[in-house]
Amino acid sequence: MLRLAIALALVLVLSPALPVGAAGLPPVRPEEVGLSSSRLARITETLKADVERGRIPGAVVVVARRGRIAYAEAVGFRDKAAGAPMSVDAIFRIASMTKPMVSVAAMMLYEDGRLFVSDPVSKYIPAMGKMQVGVEHLDPMTGKRGLVLAPVEREMTVQDLLRHTSGLTYGNRGTTAVHQAYPQSSSTAAREMTIDQFVERLGKAPLLFQPGTRWEYGFSTDVLARVVEVVSGQPIGQFLAERLFRPLKMADTGFVVPAASHARIAQALSTDPDTGKAVSVPDVTVAPKFECGGGCVVSTAGDYVRFSQMLLNRGSLDGIRVLGRKTVEYMTADHLSPAVTGAGDYLPGAGYGFGLGFAVRREAGLASATGTAGEYSWGGAFGTMFWVDPREQLVVVSMTQAPGPIRVHYRQLLKSFVLQAIDD
Repeated sequence: MLRLAIALALVLVLSPALPVGAAGLPPVRPEEVGLSSSRLARITETLKADVERGRIPGAVVVVARRGRIAYAEAVGFRDKAAGAPMSVDAIFRIASMTKPMVSVAAMMLYEDGRLFVSDPVSKYIPAMGKMQVGVEHLDPMTGKRGLVLAPVEREMTVQDLLRHTSGLTYGNRGTTAVHQAYPQSSSTAAREMTIDQFVERLGKAPLLFQPGTRWEYGFSTDVLARVVEVVSGQPIGQFLAERLFRPLKMADTGFVVPAASHARIAQALSTDPDTGKAVSVPDVTVAPKFECGGGCVVSTAGDYVRFSQMLLNRGSLDGIRVLGRKTVEYMTADHLSPAVTGAGDYLPGAGYGFGLGFAVRREAGLASATGTAGEYSWGGAFGTMFWVDPREQLVVVSMTQAPGPIRVHYRQLLKSFVLQAIDD
């Protein structure tokens, strides 16, 4: 009885907004799963200090080990301008943390026998089969740079979309003529054009490189979402709701926040604390013109822990299987051969490769933060991040609305704080 009382008290203290602990997983004292309470408290202390200094508006951090919640804390403000305190069930714009979910959707169709990762993308989106590679050329006579189009040596495949080796990029990733042919990002594209306009624009843009030869962050997962729509005959939001969100009881995850939940939306600071520039985030009370698979989902820390725990469990949660064990093992393996270049051009950088939807840590060394070989992770441009460490049986989700370079600081900070708290 005493142990039950302690567990219930922990739910009330750490997770007041959720009925059975964060993410519906059983809560425990950190020491019961080999973590130090005093060391985990460093997370809370530091985040509270950063809120007071105006570095971030607020944050929610959840740490699960061995399938149980050891730490779930809401700090600061959900909406600082309104004076609204942060809550564990706050809803965040998770940006590129959409990508792992869409990657899972594609692999569900793979398991259904409805597509292969080796399929050319043009099998489902013919416009993608007409793309050529843009090569910048310096005219020796005029000294001006021009763009020469070269045929592809092979078409991009579904696997290229999953591991970002398609040749697609984001317009905000550079200033070359190729980059200028692309929209800036998923969140802007989805609110400025329809899916047909989006696919048409991409189909006319030059590829940044030959498919399969380089890793480059870009619109690959947005195109992958469109492949899922074509194959399934459903909008990506409907497919994810039916096959992933509802089975995993991710009640607050989707492509728009319903009116009844508007009061739980987390907001960013009005200005960047480092640059002083105005901060802009998408209005998630209004549905985008198309459901972008690269960055348009909203979610809570609790929902994303459920998704991450499913992956750690190799495809199932609470008796519900959404992916096969071997499929998860395949997705979380490194899919970048030594011949593929460019992986160091974007976080997570040295020491990491890339799987089918996630960064995958290759070794304990080289990286700029502590970690474990075999862990996989990703983050979002508006300040969210997650990682799964199979060896340590660890899931960590951190949510804040802090766009800009400051988010990189918190990715490293949380890595340090969580891993230094492991006692066994």
